[in-house]
Amino acid sequence: MRHKRYLAGAPLLAAVLLTGCTSGSGDGAGSADDKPGGFATAPTKTAEPGKYDTLLEPCAAVDQGTLDSLLPGIGELPDEQRKKAYAGAATITFDTDRRAGCRWSAPSSDATHRLQIDFERAVSYDDAVSDDELAADLFLDMQIAADLPEPTENEESEESGDSGESADPTATQSPDDGKGGDPEQGKPTQSASSAPPEGLQPRVLDDLADEAYLDDELGAADSATRQRTVTVVFRTSNVLVTVKYTAQPASVKETPDSKELQDRARVLAGKLADQFTE
Repeated sequence: MRHKRYLAGAPLLAAVLLTGCTSGSGDGAGSADDKPGGFATAPTKTAEPGKYDTLLEPCAAVDQGTLDSLLPGIGELPDEQRKKAYAGAATITFDTDRRAGCRWSAPSSDATHRLQIDFERAVSYDDAVSDDELAADLFLDMQIAADLPEPTENEESEESGDSGESADPTATQSPDDGKGGDPEQGKPTQSASSAPPEGLQPRVLDDLADEAYLDDELGAADSATRQRTVTVVFRTSNVLVTVKYTAQPASVKETPDSKELQDRARVLAGKLADQFTE
């Protein structure tokens, strides 16, 4: 009889346990919002991915005609050297979809010219920060590191009609002005004759991609030859592009022309920007 009573009570016990589990599960479904200080949070919006999920092949991004313009001595090289010079040398990276670059160079009787381009694709792993936002932060870091000079007062003088020797900002440029250099930072001081002319100083560019800037640096006066390097950096969506163009004259008496180098570098930067937007 005791055995029978146990069997009879088993279904009842199971039913009670099942009801309790079911009730607990149902109550817990909305408990996170009901409890004071619960852990439930409103759904968050995931930041948008960047426009670009890959990069251009850098050594193929500059056509032969552009290289002829940027590297005047390339056409004078022997066949094998010329072929190698046109091909360029790829920058070694671990992930060419994230970072890629290429370098070219060619000597001539007047100067040796070198060109380097670098691509970097920003990828954010923070749901609150988009790829574009990360790229903009990286661009700002690069611009700050470039230490562009503040706009000169000469522009205001021209607008007010002032003239005279004092209107030339390079004539009174001190070592602390722009690229004139801080001795503590080891930057060379550029004299009035070697600093970029008015309107060609390192500056922000308003007509290239989403944002851009140009830097212009001349080697120290006591170096064997005074090479000049023009750097153009621009951001298009989540991609950063750097164009670095250098001219090193064969004669110690020569100084590379700012306008010529800047014009060539900006033309190339524009062509690269167009390729990314195609």
